[in-house]
Amino acid sequence: MENIVRTNGWNDLQDKLFEDSWNPDLGRFRSRFAFRGLSDEKFKLETTLMRLGGDYSRLEHHLLRNFSKYAHQDVVEKDSIWHWLSVAQHHGLPTRLLDWTYSPLVAMHFATENVDKYDMDGVIWAVDYLKIHEKLPERLKKELNTEGANVFTVKMLLNHVETFADLSELACEGDFFLFMEPPSIDDRFINQFAFFSLSSQPSLALDDWLNDMKDCWRKIIIPAELKWEIRDKLDQANITERVLFPGLDGLSSWLKRQYCPRTR
Repeated sequence: MENIVRTNGWNDLQDKLFEDSWNPDLGRFRSRFAFRGLSDEKFKLETTLMRLGGDYSRLEHHLLRNFSKYAHQDVVEKDSIWHWLSVAQHHGLPTRLLDWTYSPLVAMHFATENVDKYDMDGVIWAVDYLKIHEKLPERLKKELNTEGANVFTVKMLLNHVETFADLSELACEGDFFLFMEPPSIDDRFINQFAFFSLSSQPSLALDDWLNDMKDCWRKIIIPAELKWEIRDKLDQANITERVLFPGLDGLSSWLKRQYCPRTR
C-alpha cells in the first residue's frame, strides 16, 4: 500500500477513498477504514488533550472529574468513564479521544469546511481499524470476536476497562489504539456517522504509532486548488454544516460559508 498519495481531481478522490472497499466474504462493498479530514495536510493526528499543552497527561483525570461534577447528571445514560468521556469530547473538553467517521464524504467536508485555509493542501486520513485491532491485548480481541463486532461499543469496553488505569495496565505488553462507537446521545454523532479512536496512553499520537504499521493506513492529500470544486459538490450533495451539526449553530456556519466570496 502506498501510504501518501495525492489526488488530482474529484473522480480520482472518490476512487482513492473507496479503494479496497470490496469485502469478498460478504460479497458487498463495505469499507473497513476510518476516515478523518483535516484542512491542513501538515496537521498531526493529535488529540485535543495533547494540544492543551503543559503536563496534560496529569491533568486528564482532573478535567474529566470536574466535567462530570459540574455537568447535569442526565447528560449521560450511565455513570461510566466512557460515557462521560464521549459527552465531554462532544462538547469540547480536551480528551484523549480522536474523532473519525465511517463516511468518506463527511471526511471530505471536514477537509474543506475552513475557507481560510483554501490556500493550503488538505488531507484525509484513512485507517484500517481491523488491522489496528490486531494489535490489541488478547482480552480485548476476544471481546470483539465474541460479539462478532469490528469496533467497540461503550458497553463492550466496560466489560474489561472501567478506568484510565485499567487501560494502562492492558498496555503492559505494548501500547495500542482501539476504535469505539459513542452512545447515540446526539444527532451530531448519528449524522456524522462518527466514532472515536482511543489510545492506551494519553501521550500517544496515532500518526507516530502508525509509523511501524505501513500496511494499515493511507494519507490522501487534497491540493489547495481542488478545494472549491470539492466544497461546491459536497454542498450540492447536502453534506453541509446544516446537516452535520443540527441546530442554529450549524445553520449559521453553513450560511456564513455559503455567502463567503470566492475572492477571500
